[in-house]
Amino acid sequence: MPDLLIELFSEEIPARMQGKAREDLKKLITDGLVEAGLTYAGAHALSTPRRLTLAVEGLTAESKSVREERKGPATTAPEQAVQGFLRSTGLTMDQLEVRDAGKGQAYFAVIEKPGRKAADIVAEVLEGAIRTFPWPKSMRWGSGSLRWVRPLHSILCILSDEGGAEVVPLDVDGIASGNTTRGHRFLAPEAFSVTSFEDYAAKLKRAKVMLDPEERAEHIWHDATNAAFAAGLEVVEDKGLLTEVAGLVEWPVVLMGRIGEDFLGLPPEVLQASMKEHQKFFSCRNPKTGRIEGFITVANNEPADHGATILAGNQKVLSARLSDAKFFWENDLRTVAHTGLEGMAEGLANVTFHNKLGSQKDRIDRIEALAREIAPLVGAKPDLAAEAARVAKADLQSAMVGEFPELQGTMGVYYAKAAGLPDAVANACKEHYQPLGPSDAVPSDPVSVAVALADKVDTLTGFWAIDEKPTGSKDPFALRRAALGVIRLVLANKRRMALHDHFSEQLLRNDMAIATAQKRHHDEKAKKFKEETASGVTSFSLGVATVTRELDGRKVDARSPDLLAFFHDRLKVHLRDEGIRHDVIDACLAMPGNDDLTLLVKRAEALSAFLKTDDGGNLIQGFKRANNILSQAEEKDGVEYSFGADPKFAEDETERTLFAALDTAEAAIQPAMKAEDFGAAMSAMASLRAPIDAFFEAVQVNTDNEIVRRNRLNLLSRIRTICLSVADLTKLEG
Repeated sequence: MPDLLIELFSEEIPARMQGKAREDLKKLITDGLVEAGLTYAGAHALSTPRRLTLAVEGLTAESKSVREERKGPATTAPEQAVQGFLRSTGLTMDQLEVRDAGKGQAYFAVIEKPGRKAADIVAEVLEGAIRTFPWPKSMRWGSGSLRWVRPLHSILCILSDEGGAEVVPLDVDGIASGNTTRGHRFLAPEAFSVTSFEDYAAKLKRAKVMLDPEERAEHIWHDATNAAFAAGLEVVEDKGLLTEVAGLVEWPVVLMGRIGEDFLGLPPEVLQASMKEHQKFFSCRNPKTGRIEGFITVANNEPADHGATILAGNQKVLSARLSDAKFFWENDLRTVAHTGLEGMAEGLANVTFHNKLGSQKDRIDRIEALAREIAPLVGAKPDLAAEAARVAKADLQSAMVGEFPELQGTMGVYYAKAAGLPDAVANACKEHYQPLGPSDAVPSDPVSVAVALADKVDTLTGFWAIDEKPTGSKDPFALRRAALGVIRLVLANKRRMALHDHFSEQLLRNDMAIATAQKRHHDEKAKKFKEETASGVTSFSLGVATVTRELDGRKVDARSPDLLAFFHDRLKVHLRDEGIRHDVIDACLAMPGNDDLTLLVKRAEALSAFLKTDDGGNLIQGFKRANNILSQAEEKDGVEYSFGADPKFAEDETERTLFAALDTAEAAIQPAMKAEDFGAAMSAMASLRAPIDAFFEAVQVNTDNEIVRRNRLNLLSRIRTICLSVADLTKLEG
């Protein structure tokens, strides 16, 4: 069984595209081979900046012959049907067979496909893959029609076994396949031939090419950490940058440089961002001071002067970059000293957040109002939360964030501390953006929590107010992420808050923002109209109509339940990852107070744990049996059996035992539910399992004695009422 080796050799492939390109090449080729009837033992794809490589082991030498029989139309069928069958099979009329087919005779086609050699199949599949390769961006060059990410120079394609290697012949726009490749562009540019993957990898290594991107990354990290350690520093870990740099070089050579004294006073994040963004440098930190004092650059060459010339050039460019950063930093500090951080934020009045929701300043005002309301619920001082909300986004107006947008929030912390603001306010400038994703840290400082919740709730209610909700896979305003952020903030900090109240308040504020934006637009049009016609215009009213609905004894905005349902969907995903079934969550969502996420999850966790016990599972079956019998009887009789169960009508000892058990359970469940001790409530409910089982084994509910039957149905109603007081068990599956 031969092995297949493919190399597509080109000009430099952008590092960000290499990972997906490897997977695409592997999938296109292996899927094509299998579809054509070949099998293989294994395949792996590799890449360097100038080549995509695929090695397929244990490929079958040829595809098997295939014989297929297909039944066609009856011999009496119209000519049109027969001709369609011929076209689908690729046969002629004289190649069809006539056979008995039950109720008459029909045409049959016998299609025989002979096996094909692997080389023919590989050539066909590879050419198709090259011509249809899904690059995010591609280009044409010369006079050909072929598109590739960068000009394609050569195609290496060989099949090798114990007898040797053979070139798989194919030609793509004048590029003929062969068995040769080239090494490093500068260190070993000469062409050489290969006979197998092992030969190919070994010769590339001698030609100064590390073929495996993971090997290059490990080599870079190893040498970088050693170089930094020797200088008394440590490399700041950045896996994304490491992957990118490994995709920029074929023969990585690590060089270490020092940052000029003039720039050591810059915040570490500024140095890191500048070096990473512009020059792909790794930052080196002094573990004693926490300052960034050095950098690691990776050359794609072996310089004769041990990198002195390269480092000199890099440091010259770096100094220019850091001079700009230093200017931005000092300019921002002067602004803060002159106007304060709130003064810096004033410019956000001229920055549009959304054309229907007003400016960033309008949004900050809404966040401030909500943060003040939320603060007592999360243990923060309202005035401190309001102050944090006013300055949390001030750094969006800074020169530094204008140059490095990824530093928003981070720079706000530095500017807030420079302005002499409390640490809680300063830290909220960064932490109010968190959590940014399912694995991001959740703030715990009360001020940060208050502003983070206000920020995310305002985002959600704002886009709900203008009907910009997520649809399918589309979520342009990251509302799913915002909802998950609220969920994690509330649950991680174990905070109690009724979301409907805050949704309603913020929806109203957003309605006012929409009306204000409309008035502003109207006034601008009116002014223009007045200037052009010198005539009066109709005034604009800011009246905002709010539709409310009754929910759990509260009046809430009519849009709030829809927004809460969106939260519940996100909560199901979140809790599913923690092992809580969706039907358990549904059973708890059906209860009052489902806009209190902490209470809701507490109930769901207790029910989930209860269902994992034998008593829990068996009790649910008993409840469902009782509920089914009762529901059928109520439907049949047209009455509701919801009261009047009396022990004096009990005929069997199991009935009297069940009456007593229900009294005991109810006496324990009611105070437990009032205290929100769901575990205790469900333990009390579990005590009903044995008496319910015994009751159903001993008595017939629908007895001929109408008084006894009605009493027993009312007894089942008590079982249903007590069990449903804990959670809506009818929602549970199985």
